[in-house]
Amino acid sequence: MSAKHLLSIDDLDRDGIERILDRAASFAEVADREIKKVPALRGRTIVNLFYEASTRTSSSFELAAKRLSADVVSIRASSSSVTKGESLKDTIQTLSAYDPAAIVIRSPHAGAAGLVAGWTDAAVVNAGDGKHEHPTQALLDVFALRERLGSLDGVRIWIVGDVLHSRVARSDILAFTRMGAHVTVSGPPTLIPRGIEALGCNVEPTLDRLPEADVVYVLRMQQERMSEAYVPSLREYAMRYQIDRDRLQPHQVLMHPGPVNRGVELSADVIDSPQALIVQQVEAGVVVRMAVLYELLAGAAGKPRPEGQLPEHERARGSLVGAGVIR
Repeated sequence: MSAKHLLSIDDLDRDGIERILDRAASFAEVADREIKKVPALRGRTIVNLFYEASTRTSSSFELAAKRLSADVVSIRASSSSVTKGESLKDTIQTLSAYDPAAIVIRSPHAGAAGLVAGWTDAAVVNAGDGKHEHPTQALLDVFALRERLGSLDGVRIWIVGDVLHSRVARSDILAFTRMGAHVTVSGPPTLIPRGIEALGCNVEPTLDRLPEADVVYVLRMQQERMSEAYVPSLREYAMRYQIDRDRLQPHQVLMHPGPVNRGVELSADVIDSPQALIVQQVEAGVVVRMAVLYELLAGAAGKPRPEGQLPEHERARGSLVGAGVIR
């Protein structure tokens, strides 16, 4: 990763994505061992700042930092000075006084991570900003798919559901196409953003051609972001767009970023089917986020060390080689 921050999938070319995936695969080997930690970020501080509710992303970032031996500070807006009226900029200035190596931020506002990157010397990782992007989710999706399929070149991926409110969809379209896949988005016309084809995907308003897909990636109906009625009812939406055993073909792989609304976008029988990669996506979250933090802080984009002092990533590299993490 050449950039100091990870704000968007556009910060990565294909080689950059593959480097992170390869690093994640090495960390996955460590995850199977009794002692799961590596000393790569010992003495560094990672701040997780979440302005929205999160289970998978927040817990996996925290676990990722701890497995890299970093010190971790996790802050939820509901229990911080934000409830007293403190601005985002003031919060970042306060946290920067602790000299964090990285700040991981989730915000309901598009562009928030980019603003934070201009207010701190720390590396900034976008853990989801409004309807904009969620780059680490896209990276773990590519990782899970690559583990199942071997390569994404020529793979036909359909993204189905509430594309309008989905930051995951935007990051996934960019990442999947960059890795050689052909992407189609489908859902009610009211939930397909105008001009989304500019990201490199096709648009289908119905599921008539869904059997052509190799991968079906289903999105959650994000009712918490809906200020008006985009569909007549969830029942009608399920009738037209729910992925169930009748719609999912035997050759297709099923994905979902979670949390799943059972009985709405997915039926229970496909969630628990062997075709589903949902559990593997969650498992991939820790090792992929370890890889992102490692590449930003201990790889080529890491902070320079004082003259004469061995760089942190070189000290870590010896331990990682010895542990079989880096080949």
